[in-house]
Amino acid sequence: MQKQEIIVTGFGGQGIILAGKIIGESAAIGDHKESTFVQSYGPESRGGACNAQVIISDTPIFYPYVRKPDILVCMSQSGYEKFQTLVDAKTLLIIDQDLVKLNDSITEYFAIPATRFAEEMGRKMMANIVMLGFFTAVSNAVSFDAAKQTVMTSVPKGTEESNWAAFSKGHDFGLTLLKSREKHKSLPIH
Repeated sequence: MQKQEIIVTGFGGQGIILAGKIIGESAAIGDHKESTFVQSYGPESRGGACNAQVIISDTPIFYPYVRKPDILVCMSQSGYEKFQTLVDAKTLLIIDQDLVKLNDSITEYFAIPATRFAEEMGRKMMANIVMLGFFTAVSNAVSFDAAKQTVMTSVPKGTEESNWAAFSKGHDFGLTLLKSREKHKSLPIH
């Protein structure tokens, strides 16, 4: 990896900023890479648009804002609509499949029902942690160990176990999805 530019987008109250912060810290502290983190809120905090921009690099980073995302993580329709013009064939697009409907021009993407999984676990507010687990599995932008360590030190005291369960649920779903895609690639074409 030379450099990866990442945008995590959604609406206030989803933990978008925390997700970006965890990605950046995982890269810097756990994986010993260079990283920057920039956050942006809409006019309202809860319910308004927000995004986190993270750049991870093997070399010094001189400009902290994402120009063209290599990875775009969308947890809201408005977030997707704001950044969809930056998506091309090289962009890894990751969405919450219950909250984001894609336009027809997108050919390949990774989808997880992150909010639904969090609700099923009894904590809708952990959808961002479910998404982080999924992101870690499908992107390889940060290592599993670095992400695990950062999640465990970033969540409120007393919630580590439930957040770890949420991260694991997303990560396991991502690994299963990758295995399924790999299996289908190797099937003979008739």
